[in-house]
Amino acid sequence: MAHSKERFADKMELPPETEQPNVYPLSWHSRTKKLQEVWEASQREIWDPEQLPWDTLDVDSYSWEEREAIAYWWTLLSVFDASAPPVFAEALIKTYEVHEEDPVRKCFFSVTRDEQGHEIMCGLSITKLLGHPDPLTYEPKTDLGRRLQKNAKWLYFNGGRYWTGYKQAVPKYDLAVLFSSFLMGEIAAATIFKQMYENSREPVFKEAFKNIGRDEGRHMAICMAVMERDYPGLKDENKSIVTKQIRAGYLFLSAVLFEPPMEFWDLPADFIDNQREAEEVARGAGFGIPTYEAKKENWRQAILNLKGVLDRYDIPFPAIPEVGISGQEISDVDMEDIIPVF
Repeated sequence: MAHSKERFADKMELPPETEQPNVYPLSWHSRTKKLQEVWEASQREIWDPEQLPWDTLDVDSYSWEEREAIAYWWTLLSVFDASAPPVFAEALIKTYEVHEEDPVRKCFFSVTRDEQGHEIMCGLSITKLLGHPDPLTYEPKTDLGRRLQKNAKWLYFNGGRYWTGYKQAVPKYDLAVLFSSFLMGEIAAATIFKQMYENSREPVFKEAFKNIGRDEGRHMAICMAVMERDYPGLKDENKSIVTKQIRAGYLFLSAVLFEPPMEFWDLPADFIDNQREAEEVARGAGFGIPTYEAKKENWRQAILNLKGVLDRYDIPFPAIPEVGISGQEISDVDMEDIIPVF
């Protein structure tokens, strides 16, 4: 027998209030001018990875070891940047459910769209370099390639643990907390893509890094605008969550921006040695991965920039001794309850 739903229209002039959170009722309030400006910029600056000058990329001019090393970097990036479309799609849904103003929703749509482009860029690069669309089922041609494929499998395993935790975390946190985590990734991303653009010789990769860096700069502006709007009234309990998330962001994002902390990432003992060898090969082939010392200094400066933002709002900053930054000690960070993105 069909289930009989309760009818309200027969006994009420107006419907009851919709239980929240819910995307309904819809509204289009607009209060933050800066966010509308960022949205308009995103509309002007859309780019298509498939329209980049791929005909200038002669993969046969590279050795197989070089191709596998460069493809490995794009695979590493994909753990963060190519997972970003669903990450930001979850956050976009939340902006509707909590009835954020119209420019916030527009901006989060633009981030989701941008990150889809970054994901496409990762896939195109890997596919063209390896002649295969999947770094895990590709048949490596060199000993280094075999070791890097093992690295990639462990990276994707860790990424899967992060995604499970992220889905559980997003409903628990206010957007103000989420934005601090997003900002952590955007500040750092702006740093690495600028360096990759400057140091890479391949035209198609240079063009991609320029475009991705511009996107990440816009994303950072979105986070800054929302933080300036919301952080003056941030509750103390949320400030403590932000502090923990910044530490989590360092541990999570270091895998692509520095080197993965082995006490946090579940990786085999030879992982970092394999990655360092691949980076050296890629640099020798003209692919501009920063050196260890450059990455460490980039990360340190990005974190100091973030500290400058949070200091304005009296939010305690965590100690990050790996790059020489003192602060509040945070010791209980698990992959399952972090929300930073890249």
